[in-house]
Amino acid sequence: MTVHLTPELEKLVASKIESGEYNTVSEVVRDALYLLARRDEASALRKGDIRTLIDEGWEAARRGELVDGDNAFDRIDAELEAMERSAPK
Repeated sequence: MTVHLTPELEKLVASKIESGEYNTVSEVVRDALYLLARRDEASALRKGDIRTLIDEGWEAARRGELVDGDNAFDRIDAELEAMERSAPK
């Protein structure tokens, strides 16, 4: 498979390899495609699904089922780091 990139994207790929974050162009492309797939999955949540989640959150808050903001962001950060570690390279 041959892929043509703009000069800007070629520089980005090269900088990722030069930084030591990735070893090859293939690793950069695989990770980028993995992240694209994850974005597509996240975008697949329909508006109704999002509304349902918001309503559930409001109901939980009304019942006093709240989470400390710092703890919530720590959990989100940990989940994002886990996703990054599990991304194929």
